[in-house]
Amino acid sequence: MSYSHFPVSTDRSRGRETNTDRTQSSHSFRNKRMLYTELLQLWQNSVEAVDVKDWPTALAKLNEISEPTSRTLFNTASCYLALGQLDLALKALDLTIAKDERLAVAFFQRGAVMMEMGRLEEALSDYIWAQKHMRENVVIDYKQLGLRFKLYSWQVLYNAAAVYCQMGQWEQARDVLLSASQEKGPGRGGSMEAALESIRNKQALDPLLVPEGVVFRPRKQDVEQLQQRDFLGKATVRRECLWYTCLSIHSFSSDRRAHPGHGASLFCCRC
Repeated sequence: MSYSHFPVSTDRSRGRETNTDRTQSSHSFRNKRMLYTELLQLWQNSVEAVDVKDWPTALAKLNEISEPTSRTLFNTASCYLALGQLDLALKALDLTIAKDERLAVAFFQRGAVMMEMGRLEEALSDYIWAQKHMRENVVIDYKQLGLRFKLYSWQVLYNAAAVYCQMGQWEQARDVLLSASQEKGPGRGGSMEAALESIRNKQALDPLLVPEGVVFRPRKQDVEQLQQRDFLGKATVRRECLWYTCLSIHSFSSDRRAHPGHGASLFCCRC
């Protein structure tokens, strides 16, 4: 689809504190580097709290992580959204994108938050970035990163149409939605027909979101290693080993960033 459907600025930081400043101010007082096993334990504890919809406990665990990753920050935003705290959810999503500027699902989620806050041009800008980071793929499956969610191109376009509805640009909304109707993916058919009918009646569309409780989870193998015990009841996996593994992953990821033509683009989100 042509980006001519989105005639607005695509400045990712417009109207907000820069991501760099926000990151530095958030963590300047934390000098001690967190071991990966500590991060993993807090991450897993937060996911367990999410599973029982104990959002305050999940947030408490996530906020104990001194060096959050893009995935734990996304989870923090999801918890704030479940509590209806849009400002804090937006800040967490800003930090998520600062950590990984190619995470299309973060732009998708932030666009919906922007819509709820009435910041329509910024919401539209986020959907442009989400569509660009789809890289002409029909779908991105985030399962390999621990998120049980598939982001479809038609969902991004649907939300862009929803923004145009709120702007009162009904013809533009219809055109974008017709483009979305040509995309592949489950759940598209009935939703598109109902949405087109709403636009004909000049009724606004509600944005789509990653469902509540769907968050990034640590790898099952890592959690099992963390909990593994020997016959004396002591952990058989040393923290230093897991920390060395994490450092190795970061080093390899950095090498891939220096050579963007190699490897899958999602690899940089692993840690």
